Amino acid sequence: MGLTKQYLRYVASAVFGLIGSQKGNVVFVTLRGEKGRYVAVPACEHVFIWDLRKGEKILILQGLKHEVTCLCPSPDGLHLAVGYEDGSIRIFSLLSGEGNVTFNGHKAAITSLKYDQLGGRLASGSKDTDVIVWDVINESGLYRLKGHKDAITQALFLREKNLLVTSGKDTMVKWWDLDTQHCFRTIVGHRTEVWGLVLVSEEKRLITGASDSELRAWDIAYLQEIEDPEEPEPKKIKESSPGIQDTHEAEDGTLEMEEAPEDRILTCRKAGSIMREGRDRVVNLAVDRTGRILACHGTDSVLEVFRILSKEEIQKKMDKKMKKARKKAKGNSCKGEEEDLEVSVEMTLQDEIQRVTNIKTSAKIKSFDLIHLPQGELKAVFLLQNNLVELYSLSPSVPAPQPVRTNRITIAGHRSDVRTLSFSSDNIAVLSAAADSVKIWNRSTLQCIRTMTCEYALCSFFVPGDRQVVIGTKTGKLQLYDLASGNLLETIDAHDGALWSLSLSPDQRGFVTGGADKSVKFWDFELVKDENSTQKRLSVKQTRTLQLDEEVLCVRYSPNQKLLAVSLLDCTVKIFYVDTLKFFLSLYGHKLPVICMDISYDGALIATGSADRNVKIWGLDFGDCHKSLFAHDDSVMYLQFVPKSHLFFTAGKDHKIKQWDADRFEHIQTLEGHHQEVWCLAVSPSGDYVVSSSHDKSLRLWERTREPLILEEEREMQREAEYEESVAKEDQPAVPGETQGDNYFTGKKTIETVKAAERIMEAIELYREETAKMKEHKAICKAAGKEVPLPISPILMAYGNISPSAYVLEIFKGIRSSELEEALLVLPFSYVPDILKLFNEFIQLGSDIELLCRCLFFLLRIHFGQITSNQMLVPVIEKLKETTISKVSQVRDVIGFNMAGLDYLKRECEAKSEVMFFADATSHLEEKKRKRKKREKLILTLT
Repeated sequence: MGLTKQYLRYVASAVFGLIGSQKGNVVFVTLRGEKGRYVAVPACEHVFIWDLRKGEKILILQGLKHEVTCLCPSPDGLHLAVGYEDGSIRIFSLLSGEGNVTFNGHKAAITSLKYDQLGGRLASGSKDTDVIVWDVINESGLYRLKGHKDAITQALFLREKNLLVTSGKDTMVKWWDLDTQHCFRTIVGHRTEVWGLVLVSEEKRLITGASDSELRAWDIAYLQEIEDPEEPEPKKIKESSPGIQDTHEAEDGTLEMEEAPEDRILTCRKAGSIMREGRDRVVNLAVDRTGRILACHGTDSVLEVFRILSKEEIQKKMDKKMKKARKKAKGNSCKGEEEDLEVSVEMTLQDEIQRVTNIKTSAKIKSFDLIHLPQGELKAVFLLQNNLVELYSLSPSVPAPQPVRTNRITIAGHRSDVRTLSFSSDNIAVLSAAADSVKIWNRSTLQCIRTMTCEYALCSFFVPGDRQVVIGTKTGKLQLYDLASGNLLETIDAHDGALWSLSLSPDQRGFVTGGADKSVKFWDFELVKDENSTQKRLSVKQTRTLQLDEEVLCVRYSPNQKLLAVSLLDCTVKIFYVDTLKFFLSLYGHKLPVICMDISYDGALIATGSADRNVKIWGLDFGDCHKSLFAHDDSVMYLQFVPKSHLFFTAGKDHKIKQWDADRFEHIQTLEGHHQEVWCLAVSPSGDYVVSSSHDKSLRLWERTREPLILEEEREMQREAEYEESVAKEDQPAVPGETQGDNYFTGKKTIETVKAAERIMEAIELYREETAKMKEHKAICKAAGKEVPLPISPILMAYGNISPSAYVLEIFKGIRSSELEEALLVLPFSYVPDILKLFNEFIQLGSDIELLCRCLFFLLRIHFGQITSNQMLVPVIEKLKETTISKVSQVRDVIGFNMAGLDYLKRECEAKSEVMFFADATSHLEEKKRKRKKREKLILTLT
């Protein structure tokens, strides 16, 4: 059976007009060895790397489908961790721009990402209230930490200790011991959500920001390092539940921590508060890499900058205070009392944390990042709410530092939502207009070639010849711009209300406008003498007016210029004759007003899109409704026919763009990509390109390919996608020993893990078939008394004629490290005995010991009961025990030998260059001190 009709597929070509989207955070990145010049910003599902000096986009880290919510650069500056709205995390290389590592473990959007000091571990917090620690090198999850009752806002590793501190919207700050993966302390001194926390003063102080104007400071003392045994212990109170500590107010008004009877690694007591100038909640709280500069901001446009003084600076300040106090006391005392005079000065939190300055940005701040350069200069980059990136610099060491704005990226996007789009007649230029500016873009390079200020634009078109553009505004004005100079040629008061719609006449001599003042006006182009020069310039003059009973929302000329369609606020579309302005037809049937409409190239059909989510196709000869289509899940915002066809595009508030066939009344294709409401779109005169704009501030270009689109295949692909989505949403497989809801595995079930499990099952099935064939082949050869050729499986031939067992190993090696545990978790137990026998064989050969042991231990952990109760597997387990212990010992010996060799080379380097590795020397010294203190404590307790 032949194909009845083919369509051509439209695909996403580019995202432009976006500087940075609002859901994620801006971060400094190191490229080409330069710090403070390049920043990474989220851009819907992608990440853009901007060069602040040139204002250019130099790299795009391509995302898949979901919006970026969090960014974190690695300590070595070579990688960037990106968290997405669906809970996945990808790690991109900043050198190649490729994301090879993917972590799937969270069920909701990522809200926090943080590397440890060496960059080997990554902690991720999410809206699903869980914290997961990932092994970046092994590309796998280590453990899941459960305890918070609301979204995680921040997670921080401690540098010297194997501890993690997290904050959440549940008002809690939790301390986690990563050696045992449990929460050993909870700070509940906050009455509102904790939005951020930082560690300062060599990790001896914790500063938290909540939903008030107070930054709380907490003193941290590690129990192993408390030197003075006579130091008063905090008040001990019996604890109601393990791992939870509370605060209560002492007589002097300070907050004290309730301590559990046993040691808890550290003590955390409130040291005081720093008052912010802003009265709203803390949105972001951050500290630079040196730990000397602290900054925070609320929901406004002011960043408050503080400096944390060093011990020497604090001592100097205290000496000054003491001197002043002595002088004051000396003046107040009598002569005989001077000798016995004792003066004491109390150190406050304000003496340690000093306010530097405020940085006022041009719009509300969404996120920021700090970098302290070696020259002493502090750079702060801001991602603002109005699609803007700004860079400020200041010198914190100067007594009264003044922040200076050094760079800003503005040209590459609008400050507000784009409400109108138009293509030039040659398909090359694209016009976009928003509340404050009109921009002309080159479609091929996606560069902004002209920016012109305007009023709030609602509609637009290129004047024939593409040298001028006409804009209709919300105040009812017509603005005429010259593209060559970028000047505003003329402003005309066209309507008393909003000018909702413009339509160019087919003879290209004029146009028609429809406004909120219940009138339709006809305009003609004309040449008038320019006041500033001798040459003539383009202008417009009004010729006729059609007065109506309701507000006009949309107007459209028929291609033969005989009819004019007018959409009114009373949910009807009225058709008038253009020459006499007499009424011809009324199209009624929509339940809500018709927002958009278009007439086909031959004048036979008119399609109307309404706020009632329906699109109706009408015949323009009799006004009969051919079909009513439920088009979108929300209001239909724009509709346009593809030139010289009966295909049309619709854009809706449900974030989707859809293509339809007006003859067969079929849905052809859905273009998904926008993350917010789609306001408008424009189809190029050739029909090869579609450009769309959305509330997510992005403009997207869609290109028609030569690839045929067959509806049956499209429906099948859609069903497959729905099935994959439903598989991913299914409950996690149950694990023996776990109670309901206690899923402590780091991964989650995805379609990739299901496919990986299917590949393992297929490989085991093939291994069973080939083993059975080999047994049959041996029996045949024995019976025949000669060698008979064995037919080889084409799959094994594709892998280079390998054995069936080697093929199983190749499949295991081909599974992503981050998906391995989840793939084994969904594997039925019937395949486990074969896998254990094969693992025994592989481990004896000594290949991929680490991978095999990881799979083996995981399978033993989740199928322990069934394996131990199966008598057939007892000898297999015994053999595995012997081979595994011996082979792992061999691997450990090799690693130990390599480590010893590296230590020897290190010592050789030290001896040659006569340079000590200070970090190692300091750690050895601290270790000795710690051991000595423990020994002294032991002696004291024994005596």
